[in-house]
Amino acid sequence: MKIRITTFIGALTIVMSLQVKAQDTLALYSGPVPNSRQGKPNPLPGKLSPGLIYRVIRPSVEIYRPESGTANGAAVLICPGGSYKVLVFAGEGVATAKAFAKRGITAFVLKYRLPDDSLMMDKTIGPLQDAQQAIKLIRENAAKWNLDVHKIGVVGFSAGGHLASTLATHYSHPVIQNTNNTNLRPDFAVLVYPVISMQDKLTHADSRRNLLGDHPSAQVIDLYSNELQVDANTPPTYLTHTGDDQVVDVDNSIVFYEKLRQQKVPAELHLFAKGGHGFIFGMPDWSVPLFDWMKRNKWIN
Repeated sequence: MKIRITTFIGALTIVMSLQVKAQDTLALYSGPVPNSRQGKPNPLPGKLSPGLIYRVIRPSVEIYRPESGTANGAAVLICPGGSYKVLVFAGEGVATAKAFAKRGITAFVLKYRLPDDSLMMDKTIGPLQDAQQAIKLIRENAAKWNLDVHKIGVVGFSAGGHLASTLATHYSHPVIQNTNNTNLRPDFAVLVYPVISMQDKLTHADSRRNLLGDHPSAQVIDLYSNELQVDANTPPTYLTHTGDDQVVDVDNSIVFYEKLRQQKVPAELHLFAKGGHGFIFGMPDWSVPLFDWMKRNKWIN
């Protein structure tokens, strides 16, 4: 999306000045990355902004653990946004991971591949492959990290919210090898100013173009319009958005909430009147009702 660097560059600078480092970085694939091809990648912009990632060749997760004695067994996979063009890695990824770790939640920040026809055989499934592989690895290593396999959720911002909602609604259709039949369904989902729909009247045009291409078929548009994929087994979901978001229409969250409600999926929707897109950078207390929701639903103590 048209990222408003001036809105949150200060927040990114603060995050980076703290020199936050992940306790571990784990590659998602031990061998060749699936769905990859050798090609000349699209050129990077001439000026690179701090805190943003512009290309991912080997996807990974950065792991942020709670302080000793404070872990509660819950975990989240965090999907930063950025229009499927960049990753707002420091601001939406690292900063969010630190906030969750302070609450006793182990956080995994996903460095997923950005769709690129020159580097992928099918760019539409590249990000979802990485998200499914990440939750697979988290579940399969839960004992190693002292995690409860029934308290592993996904958090997504903006286009990362689209990826998170895709993971939450497409979990029964693996796009990775899963010979162990590991459960790919998140136990809960947290969607922050998310892109949900790929439909013409609702989608964020840049995110759709970057993921699906210039002329996607109606079938593909419907497949990745995640409000159409909700069923009774979609995980409990927390949504938050602002009414004045001029980048990703708030109706993305409202429509998704309505579909969840109709399927009797536990869901909570928090709307702020003002704040625009990326409101978390100007609203330090935005996550207070989120953690209250997690407590009430016993994801955390």
